[in-house]
Amino acid sequence: MSVVLNPYLSFRDNARAAMEFYQSVFGGELTVSTFAELGGAQDPSEADLVMHAQLSTEHLTLMGSDTPSRMELPERSSISVSLSGDDDATLRGYWDRLCEDGTVSMPLEKAPWGDSFGMCTDRFGTAWLVNISGSAG
Repeated sequence: MSVVLNPYLSFRDNARAAMEFYQSVFGGELTVSTFAELGGAQDPSEADLVMHAQLSTEHLTLMGSDTPSRMELPERSSISVSLSGDDDATLRGYWDRLCEDGTVSMPLEKAPWGDSFGMCTDRFGTAWLVNISGSAG
């Protein structure tokens, strides 16, 4: 038996654009199902909104959906998605793309613990942490 923990992001009317953006950042295969396709459209105006999207790459899985107007959109203030590893070029590439039209709260630079670390919020409001290990040299 295996267990997997995946980030699941909530959006208001722009999940498709967000998930397509993440696919442009990370690559991989994106599957998108609308409320209409899955029989969950209670309001005809929301039929084409995303009920479930999943982006899968060799190492990453990211899921997301739109939150219908009848439901409260969860706050994101206490959640960040963390990317970490030792592939400097790949992680810096992700960082650069995630920061486009977003807000950098801490630049990606050498941290006191010797790694490179940065924090940003992308154009869709998702907070990201990037830690590149082995950068102490």
